[in-house]
Amino acid sequence: MAVKVFIKRNVPEGKEADLLNSILKLRTLATRQSGYISGETLRNVDNSNEYLVISTWQSIDDWDAWFTSDDRREIQKEIERLLGNETEYTVYYYPEKGTTSLSGFRGWEGG
Repeated sequence: MAVKVFIKRNVPEGKEADLLNSILKLRTLATRQSGYISGETLRNVDNSNEYLVISTWQSIDDWDAWFTSDDRREIQKEIERLLGNETEYTVYYYPEKGTTSLSGFRGWEGG
């Protein structure tokens, strides 16, 4: 079952370029990992210091293998030194059809 991982980082002024370079390193390595599907980087409209990476994986096991890999952990340590704060991770999965009905909720059709 595919998962999406939301990775939130708060970036001090003047550190944006360094963060984006580190994210590029991570994404380049992630593309070589089993189960990697895609990734995108977003910047908060209301808080320009907040960045969100959305990473999509074929399974939670694929994500966990990447998350615990030495290569990722090494770059992540660099990022946390750069930012001076911790990165937040939240993992979501797609509900399986038939297990949940959203038809009773207003607006369910559009997500």
